[in-house]
Amino acid sequence: MNRYSHNPILEPIGAHAWESSLVFNAAVFAANNRVHLLYRAMGTDNISRIGLASSSDGYNIDERLPLPVFSPSNDMENQGCEDPRLSLFGNSLIMAYTAFGNHFQHQVYQIGLTAINTEDFIARRWQWGERILAFPGIHNKDAVLFPQKFDGDYVMFHRLEPDLCIARSNDLRRWYGLKYILGPREKSWDSWKVGAAGPPFLVNEGWLLIYHGVSADRVYSLGVALLDKKNPEQVLYRSEEAILMPTENYERYGKVPNVVFSCGQIIKDDQVLIYYGAADSSLCVATFELAELLPKK
Repeated sequence: MNRYSHNPILEPIGAHAWESSLVFNAAVFAANNRVHLLYRAMGTDNISRIGLASSSDGYNIDERLPLPVFSPSNDMENQGCEDPRLSLFGNSLIMAYTAFGNHFQHQVYQIGLTAINTEDFIARRWQWGERILAFPGIHNKDAVLFPQKFDGDYVMFHRLEPDLCIARSNDLRRWYGLKYILGPREKSWDSWKVGAAGPPFLVNEGWLLIYHGVSADRVYSLGVALLDKKNPEQVLYRSEEAILMPTENYERYGKVPNVVFSCGQIIKDDQVLIYYGAADSSLCVATFELAELLPKK
């Protein structure tokens, strides 16, 4: 594992009120020889919005838009749109995010879903589709969609705290088959709660899932699990040790100390580039050989 030597790759811009305080957790989409990052940002009003930056090599940012590309639009998310994840289905990018807002006069974190055409995305036309709440009124977050359907259904991982759970849907609106997949382990780096990082990706051995775990002393780290190709409910392997823990100063000190938290990754030449928020304050990247994430034979 190698952290990029010039981490963080994204930091706040003081002149932009909407991203003047914090810049962190980013969804990732690779297209047209570029890596596109939809990142979470917070500014003077303490409300999360989503901005866009991109890179030709996956490390050095050479495009960054001055205005947010996705912002709260209703009471259900009026406190923020947080922690996006992207999954590609044909020419549609479906974004899962955390909608933080009001539900019957109570503040609730909920799973939000929306979509955008890939041509519009690449052309920077931000014509997002309808915003759907997967589980209205339920405290739930860290949702990711598998980038393919199973038996005609979308499959989503999400967190009903403290566990990572699964659900299925044929229309993104009505979800069924809720089941437990992974939970905390005693006396481990993931002993308090767990949740998905970026969408699972397919390798020869199965579906590889990067996930975050939180220890009893509130340290956020990343680990990996391997799932069956045909049955994503079947966990074949789960790393005993974390693959990335907060050790650098930019990961240990910030808005929330001791945090590495990912919402996406890409595969490039048998390397996995994992993008992660550091201390809920900046965005970083670390590179792994694909083989080092797989169970040893």
